[in-house]
Amino acid sequence: MDFTLPQEYLDLQDLYRKFAEEKVKPLAREMDENEKYDMGLLQEMKDCGFFGIPFDEKYGGAGSDVLSYVLCMEEMSKADASTGVTISVHTSLCASSIDQFGTEEQKEKWLRPLANGTKIGCFSLTEPGAGSDVSSARTTAVKEGDEYVINGEKIFTTNSGFADTFLVFALTDKSVPASKGMSAFLVDRNTPGLTVTPDIPRMGIRAASNAAVVYENVRVPAENLLGGVEGKGFKIAMKALDGGRIGIAAQAVGIAQGALNEAVRYVKERVQFGRPIAAFQNTQFKLAEMQTMIDAARLLTYRAAVAKDNGQPYNVYAAMAKLTASDVANQVTRGCVQLLGGYGFAREYSVERMMRDAKITEIYEGTSEVMKMVISGSMNLK
Repeated sequence: MDFTLPQEYLDLQDLYRKFAEEKVKPLAREMDENEKYDMGLLQEMKDCGFFGIPFDEKYGGAGSDVLSYVLCMEEMSKADASTGVTISVHTSLCASSIDQFGTEEQKEKWLRPLANGTKIGCFSLTEPGAGSDVSSARTTAVKEGDEYVINGEKIFTTNSGFADTFLVFALTDKSVPASKGMSAFLVDRNTPGLTVTPDIPRMGIRAASNAAVVYENVRVPAENLLGGVEGKGFKIAMKALDGGRIGIAAQAVGIAQGALNEAVRYVKERVQFGRPIAAFQNTQFKLAEMQTMIDAARLLTYRAAVAKDNGQPYNVYAAMAKLTASDVANQVTRGCVQLLGGYGFAREYSVERMMRDAKITEIYEGTSEVMKMVISGSMNLK
């Protein structure tokens, strides 16, 4: 068993790290303050192929794998968590669902522009009354001739402010449970009746676009039914979230490592009582504890990614990685703010932003409580 990344992955990691340091980090604070993502930066990431990492070259992707995508997520999130989640939702949730469940025609029409960076995707599942309980969804899709008419409202739809492709989940059969009556549809942003509200003001990942989306008599061709079969929407959503948790775990690892890196720089320069505070054993022990937690979360995340790449069951590994990494991100960022003292509480320093960003990793794409349900459900406890 070798825990060392092969050279080709180290090279990719260096590429992602350099981009994050040179392109993302200088804009992170401004984007957070303005609560708006920089479209020039988005275009640069498209041009670099960051939105098609794990997809086959025949569909315009980079032809790489989930582990490579995880490395990208970590490096981007060290600099800016909003950048991480922008890539994650597009890749793990929207494009991956089309890649796994779409027909060949749908892959050519919808996946290709997502994988080659021409378009950005979003994932429209959560509703005002249906968060963790997806089965409470109320959005409907009624078939009329060779079209479906979608009506309903979704909320917290990341990337919706600038996404081109909306993967929308709606009930096509209300007479059965949502697990059997939900379907997934591919919807173009410019379809009449689709309305994106202004972004929801949030505590963290403030630069990411995250809005409510209203679907009012939105008509889509029957060919836009993902997979071409009704009733598969719940399965598609759950499979997407399983994979998405690997990306969010990587985001959480990146947030934690980014904050710790900032704290290490600070404690080596900050002088109190006549010497740098890095010289105090209390500081050294705290840093050692935090780095150990981050490395443990990183290894869990890599394990989940490799399992998915190898075609092995990975949903429990993904839940373990997300549960651990999100907890670590919150512990570490709080610890880093404490190490910086009053400066850690000031917006001039990035650790306060990272602390705000860390919280959402315990909530989206499955709360920590849901992760515990997934993990305990695999333990033959009954």
